[in-house]
Amino acid sequence: MRSAWVIAYRELTALRRDRLILVLVGFLMGASLLSVIIAAAAYHADLDAYRSYVEQLKASGSATTPAAPQLFALQQLRGAVEYLEILGALLAIVLGYSAIASEPHRRTLPLLASRPIGRFAIPAGKLLSLAIVWLAVVVVLIVTTTLALLIVGTAPLTASDLGRILLTGVVSWLYLMLWSAGSVTITSLTRNPATALVLGIVAWLAFVLILPQIGDTMDPDNQLPGGLFATLGIPKDQETAVLAHFSSYDAIRNGLEVTSITKHFERLTFALLGIKNTYTGQSLSFVWHDMQGYALVLVLATAAMICLAFVTTTRRTLLRRTS
Repeated sequence: MRSAWVIAYRELTALRRDRLILVLVGFLMGASLLSVIIAAAAYHADLDAYRSYVEQLKASGSATTPAAPQLFALQQLRGAVEYLEILGALLAIVLGYSAIASEPHRRTLPLLASRPIGRFAIPAGKLLSLAIVWLAVVVVLIVTTTLALLIVGTAPLTASDLGRILLTGVVSWLYLMLWSAGSVTITSLTRNPATALVLGIVAWLAFVLILPQIGDTMDPDNQLPGGLFATLGIPKDQETAVLAHFSSYDAIRNGLEVTSITKHFERLTFALLGIKNTYTGQSLSFVWHDMQGYALVLVLATAAMICLAFVTTTRRTLLRRTS
């Protein structure tokens, strides 16, 4: 275990000196935070408009109190989640690739492999360093975005809201680790670094962009802002009746979507934060009842990918890359 910590420290030191990686991580965090600040500012403006309207009614002597606007603070985190979903996965692939592909340039692997270290010390150290990096990124994002909601949006966050943000952070860490571990696996098994990077990007395109987009495009309710049924003024009960005639089609569409782990991440986080209207204002127990399957798949997929990285990132495969 001590060897793994030493290797992890070496990896963290190397990452800290890599300006490109620092720029990419900074860009991801900056873009996510900026999206929250913009959404929080809009949230604050809507609150101010409502308060101003109430004051004008009181000043005119009206006894009518308008209904409060349906504003939910956590929905302002949608942009940050989407950046993590797309750019975060890409950056995770780059970090995982770099952890293995950079070894020939450092020329330290033969010396490291000659030391009396455990069989899994090298993959454990590399994965541990990636886990620490993503934990730091997620923690900083949680703190900064929460402050943005409180300061810029003046959002009244409850203990339940803070719990939902923390749970979203845990889910985000699992998602990012899945992609990094998968990239480590691909790079360890592929002798040519360029091929490994191409395969990682192909996987990113397929599971992050293409499959989810196909599913969204096949959903007729996504073709108009606000939804097709809402635009046509079709009540919810009639909408259900209409969709019942297309159950096979919807099963195929949904099946395509859920083959992507990104869609599991998106549905789970959107439900936790109340971004999806079905879960807005609902309790965590209600959300868990519907989303436990997605959570289980994400946990199992991450664990499986980490196990694969442990098994494939051996001295033999790493030394083969340097030969």
